[in-house]
Amino acid sequence: ANVGIKLSQKHDIWLDAGILPSHIGFESAVSKDCWTLTRSILAENSPYYESGAKLSYNSPNQQWTASVLALNGWQRIKRLDGNQTVSLGTQITHKPNENLTLNWSTYYGNEGINNISQKRYFSNLYAIYQHEKWGFIAGFDYGSQQKANTDGYNNWYSPVAIVRYQLAPKMRLAARYEYYQDKNGVIISTNTPEGFQVTGYSLNWDYQVAENAVFRIEAKNYHANSAIFTEKSQPKNDNLAITSSIAVQF
Repeated sequence: ANVGIKLSQKHDIWLDAGILPSHIGFESAVSKDCWTLTRSILAENSPYYESGAKLSYNSPNQQWTASVLALNGWQRIKRLDGNQTVSLGTQITHKPNENLTLNWSTYYGNEGINNISQKRYFSNLYAIYQHEKWGFIAGFDYGSQQKANTDGYNNWYSPVAIVRYQLAPKMRLAARYEYYQDKNGVIISTNTPEGFQVTGYSLNWDYQVAENAVFRIEAKNYHANSAIFTEKSQPKNDNLAITSSIAVQF
């Protein structure tokens, strides 16, 4: 839950506080609101929610939104034990027209505990374009985190691209390409020399069963540089999944 208050009668300035939806990324925790049934690797490994306060401003023409956030950490309800520093976030969204959305979000915080300094810098860029039957999303995440109590940093990054097409009034197709590299296991640990380096492809089909219900099915394959997946206790480089769901909104 969160609460917001408008701070100005003349300008669209708001202060919100509580448990907030993440200011990072274009994918929601609600599956039916996303273009694909399963979330991208970068979405699953960045915050879905945050706790803290957000100060935001919307321009009079509704084309620009700018926000500054003071947070308890990277998807944390409360701060880590032994870490009382406040994390910071920013977000700038530009909608030059009804078809295009551009967004840049950042995060800075100390992810260390018990007085161990591990500063994290993170940047999230994405663009969403929709025109008639076609839609495109392109996103790129880049993160850097300080090695414990040293001057060195470990980095990770992830590009993603999604294209969606309206086959019929009640049917849609979506295809996705993504890549995630985290060689040093900052976000995803594999205990392998090459770390997490995975390329993913997926194809999604949606059918609008009713106004408030949708059936979805997705085929997705991950390919890793090393054998980080298992099948019948055997290590392997590839992971194929077929997923389906029926989502109903009341």
